[in-house]
Amino acid sequence: MSLDRSGPLTPRSAAAMLVALTLVLLAVPSPARAADAATTSTAAAADDSTAAVYRVPDDTLVSMVDAPPTPGAVVGPKGHWMLLLERPSLPPIAELAARELRLAGLRLDPAVHGRSRTFPLSGLTLVSVADGSRHPVHGLPAAPRLEDVRWSPDGSHAAFTHTAADHVELWVLETATAEARRLGSAALSLTAGREPRWLPDGSGLLALVVPADLGPEPAEPKVPSGPVIRQNLGRTAPARTYQDLLGNGYDEALFEHYLTSQLAVVGLDGALRKLGEPALVWSFDPSPDGRYALVESLHRPFSYLVPAYRFPHRVEVWSLADGHRVRQLADLPLAEEVTIAFNSVPDGPRDFGWRNDADATVTWVEALDGGDAQRAAEERDRLFQLAAPFDGGPRALATFALRFGGVQWGDDDLAVAYEWWWRDRTIRVWRLAPGVADAAPVMLLERSFEDRYSDPGQPVTVPNAAGRNVLLTDGDAVFLIGDGASPEGDRPFLDRWDLASGEKERLFRSEAPYYERPMEVLDAASRRVLTRRESVDEPPDYFVRQLADPDAAPRRLTEFPHPTPQLRGLSKELIRYKRQDGVDLTATLYLPPGYDVAADGPLPTLVWAYPQEFKSADAAGQVTDSPYRFDRVGWWSPLLWLTQGYAVLDNPTLPIIGEGDEEPNDTYVEQLVSGAAAAVDELVARGVAEPGRIAIGGHSYGAFMTANLLAHSDLFAAGIARSGAYNRTLTPFGFQAEERTLWQAPEIYFRMSPFMHADKVNEPLLLIHGEADNNSGTFPMQSERYFEALKGLGATTRLVMLPHESHGYRARESVLHMLWESGRWLDQYVKDAPTQRPEVAQPDANGEQTGL
Repeated sequence: MSLDRSGPLTPRSAAAMLVALTLVLLAVPSPARAADAATTSTAAAADDSTAAVYRVPDDTLVSMVDAPPTPGAVVGPKGHWMLLLERPSLPPIAELAARELRLAGLRLDPAVHGRSRTFPLSGLTLVSVADGSRHPVHGLPAAPRLEDVRWSPDGSHAAFTHTAADHVELWVLETATAEARRLGSAALSLTAGREPRWLPDGSGLLALVVPADLGPEPAEPKVPSGPVIRQNLGRTAPARTYQDLLGNGYDEALFEHYLTSQLAVVGLDGALRKLGEPALVWSFDPSPDGRYALVESLHRPFSYLVPAYRFPHRVEVWSLADGHRVRQLADLPLAEEVTIAFNSVPDGPRDFGWRNDADATVTWVEALDGGDAQRAAEERDRLFQLAAPFDGGPRALATFALRFGGVQWGDDDLAVAYEWWWRDRTIRVWRLAPGVADAAPVMLLERSFEDRYSDPGQPVTVPNAAGRNVLLTDGDAVFLIGDGASPEGDRPFLDRWDLASGEKERLFRSEAPYYERPMEVLDAASRRVLTRRESVDEPPDYFVRQLADPDAAPRRLTEFPHPTPQLRGLSKELIRYKRQDGVDLTATLYLPPGYDVAADGPLPTLVWAYPQEFKSADAAGQVTDSPYRFDRVGWWSPLLWLTQGYAVLDNPTLPIIGEGDEEPNDTYVEQLVSGAAAAVDELVARGVAEPGRIAIGGHSYGAFMTANLLAHSDLFAAGIARSGAYNRTLTPFGFQAEERTLWQAPEIYFRMSPFMHADKVNEPLLLIHGEADNNSGTFPMQSERYFEALKGLGATTRLVMLPHESHGYRARESVLHMLWESGRWLDQYVKDAPTQRPEVAQPDANGEQTGL
């Protein structure tokens, strides 16, 4: 078979090529597969670098990986206490190798009836906000694995879970004594991922427990009862490329077994009171007055096409006194037919929840356009509420012309609601009066949500007496915390916004040389706030500020050590440059500590990026970082390579712009190459880098970008692509921000797929992928088949599949081996590569390279 590429690429010819290439390279078994495997085995024996053992990079990188992360923090109600959450370093591969069930989009640890691959805490410390005194929590279990920390409504306690060897326990901390103890003996069920919730009076928690009579796991049939049959009778049921779906009757039985749980109240004395019967409880939430619970439970028929959250489910109000059902609000069918267009939602009621400011009022939203964002409609959604005793009809609160985006409750006279639309990036903010009949919504603002410079920030909320977050108000004003994006970089702020007059008062703004963000308003009357402050060489710490007294110095609450002192003194600069078409671009340039460009000359350089789609060139050119932020360096960070003598250009903006009726991806390749060329030219002009010694790398969509840049340009000496997708025929119902299907835009899918242009890659490419990747679209097969294509075409490439790893990498052995692989690749093909000035390859109208 031959493919004629001499003529222009049309939708018809592109579709033909897609089918042909897919059949040849993906579907048809290769007769040489066995011989190729033998060759690979022989080569492995001669090349020690291909031995199936975990490798370790140099000691500097090992010490940075093993450094414990800086603790997180959760402030309690009324701002009296702050709880520091201590985190361990990476777990061993043995933890990931434990048995795991992958069912209906969920990953479960069957040994404990909980989620697998979680991020447990290793310790807790109480900090007094009044004086900064620290109180380590005592009484914790040995080798603690703590999660789901949640303050009681009055702040006298904090609850959390502990995962033991074969079950999950409920624990509680008493703040007055800093003592922790287990509550009762029941084993929690966390398979649905729903942590225990405090009752509003703080007398106990509502939780899911494993039913005592659940019985053993269903046995897997040794002989199938028949074939797995799936059919479609003329319905339109598109679906993106979900993973870990149900595949047969045994999967269904396992899913039903492990999702079955018992709703119960666990008192502070440990007593257990069951509510209702065991069910496939998907979510639960006590009402603010503590009399009811909103309960959602799944039921058959299950689906092999979509994850569990789109399974049929009932929504009911239960009495917390006796567990009886008060009212069924909805019984929603399987949602397989939701269109892939952004802003499409299931038809019928959705987003059930309580009004946080009312005793017991349920709210929900219903689509007025059938949930189909592709359908023309003047009205999209309507917000309803229904108050206890739930025996009447609901009352409409607001109707939205765009898709409902959430609501923040204040009181009967004030709620802030949002609507948004992806296609034109519009967001609108409305003021509602939920307790006033027939009150008309008032628009507070309308803007483009991709325009960071115009972002007014988010209203501040505080927990009320029931522990529910409500708007913090000062008369008819609310408080706003925002990023403060500006041409100088992000400068977080705190504003007071008078909703009646529209006037704003700036109460605080971050000032150089720090990046300081307000975290909590501790006292609105005295303007006392908690902030988190950091700088390039100082990790984030917490401070208390008295904004009413501008001369008062901030009071420090924490003083965390630098987690990676190896990088102390690094150079960080926010740089600006332009794309060939005049679009403004930015990036953050990092140089090793002590480096001097005049004395030391150009460095081998790593460019690490992730492209983003925009509808506006102005928004695409906005600055998206701060030159004063501390950079947390983990396994994912390219800054690790500063210790190895590399310069790093992190997050250079590579905007893919489609203004008006144009779609961004219509010119994806041209814009991608042009943006990367501008970054390379800027690095070379600064004397930091030199042609022929610059690498490109990225993770996920950044890996897709990396492969495209190597295929369509000669800008880079080598590439590192982690956990990417390379053949868009394997994601035919859309990907990333692309809403069109393969059949609607075959030429776009072809041109954007690095797999289809593997013959143009003439630079070394390292591919890394987790064998258990569950991210939508990035099947491990994407890297395996792309490697086979590159190898078959004679490219220099290496594929590393990490056992048990998902889209992000967890195990210490995996991370260290990934760094060893990346370091070898960079040193061999970048640091030690000869320098030369490549001629930039600009794609022509057909996506072919010119000027090479």
